[in-house]
Amino acid sequence: MLALIKTSIGTKFVMRWSDLMCHLALQAVRIVAQDEGAVKTVDIKRYARVEKIPGGEIEQSKVLNGIMVNKDITHPKMRRRIMNPRIILLDCPLEYKKGESQTNIEISKEADWARIQEIEEEQVKGMVDKILEFKPDLVITEKGISDYAQHFLFKANVSAIRRVRKSDNNRIARAVGATIVNRLEDLRESDIGTQCGLFNIEKIGDEYYTFLTECTTPKACTILLRGPSKDILNEIDRNLADAMSVARNVYFNPLLAPGGGATEMAISVGLHAKARTITGVEGWPFRAVADAMEVIPRTLVQNSGGNAIRVLTELRAKHANGEYSWGINGETGKIVDMKTYGLYESASVKIQILKTAIEAARVLCGLTMWCRRLAKTRKEKPAVPHLRRWSKARLSRPGTRADTLQPRSPSIAVDIE
Repeated sequence: MLALIKTSIGTKFVMRWSDLMCHLALQAVRIVAQDEGAVKTVDIKRYARVEKIPGGEIEQSKVLNGIMVNKDITHPKMRRRIMNPRIILLDCPLEYKKGESQTNIEISKEADWARIQEIEEEQVKGMVDKILEFKPDLVITEKGISDYAQHFLFKANVSAIRRVRKSDNNRIARAVGATIVNRLEDLRESDIGTQCGLFNIEKIGDEYYTFLTECTTPKACTILLRGPSKDILNEIDRNLADAMSVARNVYFNPLLAPGGGATEMAISVGLHAKARTITGVEGWPFRAVADAMEVIPRTLVQNSGGNAIRVLTELRAKHANGEYSWGINGETGKIVDMKTYGLYESASVKIQILKTAIEAARVLCGLTMWCRRLAKTRKEKPAVPHLRRWSKARLSRPGTRADTLQPRSPSIAVDIE
């Protein structure tokens, strides 16, 4: 599979680091892949996130066995490194719940003002006490955390991270084995994430990053890319996305096809053999598709500066003898055995390309026939003569001669007398 992925990025910017990128793509796909019997899922778009941090060397790029987010703890004195943490994920705020509409409070005594503050503190403390019943080490929420809540969490030696994106929270839940809770009243022991081996916060450049790594069964990952500039990182990101797509296709369908135009030439030889067994016009489509398939190996030979006629004749003879793995070496322009050369393509992608090409040809042929039929119908439709009516007033005007008047349609003779 590494050879197949390397083929997909062999002409791109990351060709110099092809071994590294192939391992990154393959490792990310294997982490995200889910095989549930007959159903296979590889959602690299949602669960394999790429974090690009300028600075450092490209060789420092790696796949984390967990999640990394661009967040810091809410209180500076909270713990920044925890081994085997118990993690609670929330989708609700740890703040005093305000009224949904405008609320006016009239205070006449100083004690009433103190009581209002006590009620707010009691409500926040009740939320924190509900969380502390499960003895967590880390609390992550998508909403805000008030200063009161931060104070009580800090006193309980619990670290907290707030305003995490929904997509990041879903990946964290998948990696650490936790369940996102929308209401604190629904919090259960089974919702606690315990599959994370290490929580730590590191400063990279000028920003702080939270790492949840060493997960037992992550099912989600973060690909950390390092590079000298943002433009280079963006290009690496695009090339890495292509490599991961190839790895995902092979995971769904592990069948491989030889590259270098070998597959196209094998199809061409087979269609030519089939066309020879069919008499009449029914064999023309087979010959047309067979000739079209030879465009790929012919283009490879021409781009490499070889003799297209001689090389294609040799390749056609090889395939006629049943050696279907022979193709074109794109660097030398000579025919080589793709099994020995190590050039393969995904069979699922090759099949889809052929289906799309044939379907597009069918649509164009149908459109051409429809246009010809419409043109023929218009030619066979009889023309309707448009006779010009000449009024007596115009004929009676002085200086008007009947023999100088001409009708609109030159093909129709009009008797004006």
